[in-house]
Amino acid sequence: MTKVKIVFASMTGNDEDMADILSENFEEAGMEVDISEISQTDVQDYQDADICIMVSYTYSDGLEGNIPDEGLDFYHDLLDSDLTGKTFGVCGSGDTFYEEFGVAVDHFTTAFQQAGALQGAPSVKVELAPNSQDIANLDEFAQQIIAKFA
Repeated sequence: MTKVKIVFASMTGNDEDMADILSENFEEAGMEVDISEISQTDVQDYQDADICIMVSYTYSDGLEGNIPDEGLDFYHDLLDSDLTGKTFGVCGSGDTFYEEFGVAVDHFTTAFQQAGALQGAPSVKVELAPNSQDIANLDEFAQQIIAKFA
């Protein structure tokens, strides 16, 4: 059975909602899903998964490229990991009020690539809470990844 590990960072609940939407897609495809909050997760947890998903908000006042503070250790560990042979996907929320929109998504995407994982679908950025179009985009994101394991 294909195993999916979803890690999320959520301050307002928006990114947790996104993780739940993705989880439903993977479960409906018959995949085994494990979901956890970033501060309660080690990058090593991705070693047991076929598909590695990150859902993170962008912190406007954060250090190091707007990675949420609670995700900095995870991010640094990801940069030093070997995820060769894994498929990954990244999505997250941001706020266009700030100069840089959703850059944590970009940073996590680069970190997965550096770790040797293959991107299963283009990253998805959501303005604040997911609306109906965002949900459709998240469903499509999940379906593109699922199709690689059909």
